[in-house]
Amino acid sequence: ICKRTLRRQVEAYVPYTKRIPLVEKFTPSIDEQNLTELVSDYLRRPNLQALPTGPRQLISMVLWKLLASSSFAIGGALSTIIKRLEKKLSDEEVLKAVEQDFEGLDETLDEWNSEENDEMAMQEQERIAIQEEINELKHLQELAENIRDNAKGIALLKALKIAFAKLEELGAEKKAIIFTESRRTQDYLQELLETSEYNDGIVLFNGTNSDSKAKQIYNDWLEQHSGTDKITGSKTADTRAALVDYFRNQGKIMIATEAGAEGVNLQFCSLLINYDLPWNPQRIEQRIGRCHRYGQKHDVVVLNFIDLTNEADKRIYELLEKKFNLFEGVFGASDEVLGAIESGVDFERRIAAIYQSCREPEEIKQAFEQLQLELSHEISQTMLQTRQQLLENLDEEVVQKLKIRDDESKNSLTKYEEMLLSLSESELKDYAEFYDGGFTLKTVPKNTTSGIFTGKYELPRRSGEAHIYRLGHPLAQWVLNTAKNRDLQPVSLTFDYNAYKYKVSLLEEMRGKQGWLQVSVLTVEALDREEDYMIVTAQTDVGEVLHKETAEKLLCLPVMSERPISKGQQVELKTQINSRKNEILSEVNRRNLSYFTSEVEKLDAWADDLKIGLEQELKEIDREIKETRRSAKVAADLEEKLHWQKKQRELEKIRNKRRRELFDKQDAVDESRERLIGELEDKLQQKVEEKSLFTIRWELV
Repeated sequence: ICKRTLRRQVEAYVPYTKRIPLVEKFTPSIDEQNLTELVSDYLRRPNLQALPTGPRQLISMVLWKLLASSSFAIGGALSTIIKRLEKKLSDEEVLKAVEQDFEGLDETLDEWNSEENDEMAMQEQERIAIQEEINELKHLQELAENIRDNAKGIALLKALKIAFAKLEELGAEKKAIIFTESRRTQDYLQELLETSEYNDGIVLFNGTNSDSKAKQIYNDWLEQHSGTDKITGSKTADTRAALVDYFRNQGKIMIATEAGAEGVNLQFCSLLINYDLPWNPQRIEQRIGRCHRYGQKHDVVVLNFIDLTNEADKRIYELLEKKFNLFEGVFGASDEVLGAIESGVDFERRIAAIYQSCREPEEIKQAFEQLQLELSHEISQTMLQTRQQLLENLDEEVVQKLKIRDDESKNSLTKYEEMLLSLSESELKDYAEFYDGGFTLKTVPKNTTSGIFTGKYELPRRSGEAHIYRLGHPLAQWVLNTAKNRDLQPVSLTFDYNAYKYKVSLLEEMRGKQGWLQVSVLTVEALDREEDYMIVTAQTDVGEVLHKETAEKLLCLPVMSERPISKGQQVELKTQINSRKNEILSEVNRRNLSYFTSEVEKLDAWADDLKIGLEQELKEIDREIKETRRSAKVAADLEEKLHWQKKQRELEKIRNKRRRELFDKQDAVDESRERLIGELEDKLQQKVEEKSLFTIRWELV
């Protein structure tokens, strides 16, 4: 079961900041435009030796993206393709060299007639085509390598100045996360920034995180957090955590590949730069979600680049900004819009097809207009169907109940999380400072176990530096044990209904009444496990018994006043406690009876299977004896007849032995069954212990 809460559903009580879009337009140099045009022409050809037919669409899309990323990215990719083609050609050269010493090679290839050799024995025309393609790719690679300054890189330096000025205006810290889809572009950006005014505090984040600086950051982080629970033992996870901590505390600019788009929380950073803009809207939303998330204190600036000479790039940005609303507002892309496209990958394919088939600006414009038209239809249909399914089929009362009231939604914790935090605040008042949803432990309590450290604790964790506070945490266990072992004397408590944050109909009609309340713990030990049940019983002074749910709700109210009472004054609620105790024990017995019946059925089935197996073995020996007897009857001579009769006697001896073993094993199976049932009965023996926790005299005002 997955329960998802959308940002727009919690807008009333979670202070989400806005997204502020910035666009930096740039014009590539003549050399960059020439390279883009030549590579584009190459990729649009119907037949290419370098790209296999099957995955061609995927490889072409990657090359289009690398071309838009940087000259370094496409140059590196072209180098890899050239090596692949040269290897393909060298395989053929090996065959040609062998042919000089083995004149029958052609005939042998014909005789083998295998697919592998058909591929290797390429025609001279194909060899020429491969060589020509290699020469062309080398020319393109040379063009790419000769471009040392990228216009988009220069535009980045200019844009950083504008974006940092915007952060200063918003009161946010000057930190930026830059996303690129290429490792080579990442290296280029690092080199570019290190030679600029932004050379301080640069950190890389990618799939390997194996550069020297990342290793040093990781080692420093391990030393800093030695002996704490921040270290998980997974080098990959700890390295990621170390890089994020460095970026938070010391770094200014993180240059990340797609590896940084998921699983990291960067709400301390409010400038996100899409150096390379993905075509998949869901991936863009995922990137922005690293910064624009719960805990972000400032508006998030999202910076994108537009190539003024690339009509397709301009149309993609227009589609993502205006149709999907990715870069502006509080929520970015709506769930209806992202849901309507079904798969971001399919959306990428459709854009790749436009790149592949359209050359002229007018063609590109028409193709994107058609894509927008199709998306508009899908989104409209999806939203209409959703409204019909969720609202039009429900009556008015149900619709009203589904609406979440602001004042009832402010508490995002579960009932048990609230209870744990409330109890912790009581027990740790001398050791910690509490705030909404967590606390800061100043001093570790005495007589605690290992695994408890000072610092922030949150439930659930909202910031990366906080410990996750949960029921199984050593500190929570100390709180529970301390509270359970405290000797509580009878007191008189006045509960204030008006001070409670919720309206409770069960208690509203109880205002002005007084009575007694007792809390006990019933411990039931059976089936090798121990279960605790809380029994809360209460009644008014006129003898009205409160339902257990009403009694439990009463204990949730704030206390207006408290005063001690003597034990002689208290009223015992023994009858109610026994009644509730019997209900619990009956339920436990019903559950144990069901378990016992199931286990006995398993034992019976196991015993039957063993007996059937033994009987089947005897039947098989009887069949062999009959076959042997038949063979003896039709034997052609005395010697053969003696052979079969001898074998028959041997089989009969084995059968008699197996029969005796069958009875013995059946007895053993029955004994084992009885022994196991006895053990099961012992486990079902209940040990019941009842302990009174406290008794109070109550008044509700």
